Amino acid sequence: MKLARFDDDRLGVVIGNMVHDVSDVQAEIRKAARYDMKGDAVIAALPTWRGRLEEAGQKAPGKPLSAVKLISPVARPSKTMAAPTNYKKHIEEMRSRTDLPREATQRQPPDIGKAGIFLKSNSSIVGPSEGIPLRFLDRSNEHEIELVAVIGKQGTDIPKAKAMEYIAGYTLGLDMTCRGGEDRSFRKSIDGYAVLGPWFVTADEIANPDDVTVTLHVNNELKQTADTKDLIYDIGRLIEFASSFYTLYPGDVYYTGTPQGVSAVKPGDVLRGKCDQIGAFEIKVRAHQAGL
Repeated sequence: MKLARFDDDRLGVVIGNMVHDVSDVQAEIRKAARYDMKGDAVIAALPTWRGRLEEAGQKAPGKPLSAVKLISPVARPSKTMAAPTNYKKHIEEMRSRTDLPREATQRQPPDIGKAGIFLKSNSSIVGPSEGIPLRFLDRSNEHEIELVAVIGKQGTDIPKAKAMEYIAGYTLGLDMTCRGGEDRSFRKSIDGYAVLGPWFVTADEIANPDDVTVTLHVNNELKQTADTKDLIYDIGRLIEFASSFYTLYPGDVYYTGTPQGVSAVKPGDVLRGKCDQIGAFEIKVRAHQAGL
């Protein structure tokens, strides 16, 4: 099943190139959820409400996806996690760069276990329709396409062997990065620098998430191609690692790492991310306007 959030906080089931509005079911789920719950109520409710959502989607009239504004497919993650340098070729790419300070290219340990993962602010999350408002145009603002895992249920100290039981599904993400000397999470948490989309795909739709291809085009030029079989920490190990530090909650999103091919973007650029098992999104880059 594919679930999209669109327009003014609507929820829809995606079938082909149509989205079928099931916002009434979403309202019931949210009404039944505690206000102080940690995580996303819809993601948490999927095991018991999936049948209702699918049935409602079949009955609801469809609307062309081209006629709606896609927003983040996850409304309320408790945290946004991201894995750095999780592809060997990206590590080599970063270490060979001469346009960044030497300390910036050498200080990153190649072992993700030593480097740790990092967090992006939830307020940086946007969907494809919202665009990326670049700040600090005198710096390099770069794209990083990634497969994103969405946590389905609460858990901590999760062994790798059981990690997949805690994944509700997947989406695509852009971990946008403003280069500089500040803390990594600080620079990567700018408004609009965490793109998610085009929609959420339940885990059963992807037979092997450790062998899917993700691509990114910038203005129709292919910039990044990744096969998740090349991840240093595969998805199960990523879940095990994060949960040794954190309690994971339904709706938490986990950027699994970007491949080589990162490059700077500028206002006016159009970025297109794609994964055959998920779908494709298109997002426009613009300059941030002060005060807006």
